[in-house]
Amino acid sequence: MKARIYNKLSIKLVIITSLVLITALSIHTYLTIRFFEENLINISKEGAYATSDIIKRSTRYSMLLNRREDLTQTTKTIGNEPGIKKVRIYNKTGVIAYSSDSTEIGKIIDKSSDACIGCHNTPNSKPRVNAPDTRLFMMENERVLGLINPIKNESDCYTASCHAHKSTEELVGVLDVLVSMKSADETIATATKNIIFNSVIITALISALSGIFIFLLVNKPLNKFKKAIEELGKGNLNYRVHIKNKNEFGIIAYQFNDMSKKLSLAYREIKDWSETLNEKVEVKTQELKNIYDQIVQIEKLTSLGKLSATVAHELNNPLEGILTFSRLITKKLARENNDEHIKLIQYAKMISDEASRCGKIVKDLLLFSHSDTEEFITSDLICLLDKSISLINHHFEINNIKLEKIFDTNELIIKCNPQKIQQMMISILINAIESMSGRNEGKITIKLTKEDKKAIIRISDTGFGISEKDLPYIFEPFYTTKEMAKGTGLGLSIVYGIVNQHKGKIEVEETSILGTTFKISLPIN
Repeated sequence: MKARIYNKLSIKLVIITSLVLITALSIHTYLTIRFFEENLINISKEGAYATSDIIKRSTRYSMLLNRREDLTQTTKTIGNEPGIKKVRIYNKTGVIAYSSDSTEIGKIIDKSSDACIGCHNTPNSKPRVNAPDTRLFMMENERVLGLINPIKNESDCYTASCHAHKSTEELVGVLDVLVSMKSADETIATATKNIIFNSVIITALISALSGIFIFLLVNKPLNKFKKAIEELGKGNLNYRVHIKNKNEFGIIAYQFNDMSKKLSLAYREIKDWSETLNEKVEVKTQELKNIYDQIVQIEKLTSLGKLSATVAHELNNPLEGILTFSRLITKKLARENNDEHIKLIQYAKMISDEASRCGKIVKDLLLFSHSDTEEFITSDLICLLDKSISLINHHFEINNIKLEKIFDTNELIIKCNPQKIQQMMISILINAIESMSGRNEGKITIKLTKEDKKAIIRISDTGFGISEKDLPYIFEPFYTTKEMAKGTGLGLSIVYGIVNQHKGKIEVEETSILGTTFKISLPIN
């Protein structure tokens, strides 16, 4: 648990910020205390010097008149003032001449002591006339500031009648003032304590504020990202990070949400693809099967076309002979008007009818096998449809069939073989008329539209429809649902071949007991 807490970025930032802050404030506190202490000591030195200077001026007149009692009293009085530890005057030989402590009067000071070392390089050397010199030392368990103020040999001194100072001497004595540093030390201690306390409070306050800001600005957004990544890992691709700031976290949140959205879309597509894969495979398999069936149908038609052309050519002449001679026999027997020949005439007519039917089959085979070598020309599909309708208009009247035309345009230009297109329309319309055989009336609707650079022709009838068992085979040659004497089974095969030659497609779009709709697609070049 501790390792996890220490590994958090926000904790590390707080610790580093606090350490930097503590270090900076510690240095600042140390320098502030040193500066305050030095300034306070300098102030104490200036106070000691001012006191020393006052003593010198106060005792100057008494010294010139050699009033020893006045000097002694003045020294004692000033030495008893608060903050003054001791006042003493050394003569030029180092003997204490006057002192606030009467027990010291007459003693010779050691020239190697702190009081003398400021003026003497060595104990036996000649003293230097310097500015006042200070020293700090311990006395009676407290610090004391000592100030040595030289008393120079001025003209008033060596010309006075009571003094025996030579004019060549620089010093006549030294004034030593000892000032107590107790008050200053207490002030320094109090100030140090306050500065350290304030520094600790400031450090703690800034650290706490830094921690709060880091938690709000860093840790909280990071926890949101952590939560988002965990949700993403669990598979919740719809989870979003809600950060509206425009800083780096806001930019990262926007990019994260965009990534999650794209992952969600990709996952949904993969899931949909997986769920519908079998269906798509079945659809593609059916499409391939349809294409394969079309190829097989085309191959069948091609092979059958070649065979049909040969067979039709070989059968056409014998059939023509049979038909001609049967008709001649019929006429000859009819002219004789013999009752015995009635049966023969019936047989001859039967031969003629069957030969005629065979001739029609041969004709259809020739049409089926015919390979058009003419180039396609630009034609108006609407004109071709109207011409085809006019050619079989009498069929509509005979069978009491109503024709409805729905054309989306007045002109639709395609590249085609006009004769083939007419043959295709006539065959499919005849097939529609025959599908309504047995009904007293019917209706055929021809609808022409233009979709995606294709001409779409829909021929709908109100016939009896196509059964499910017949539907897969309606475009195969010689497959028919009509009576053997009424159809050859080549009509829709011829239509299929013509549509295929034009790189189009024909299919049964809808069929039921209420009718059938054929859909023909022809490319518009």
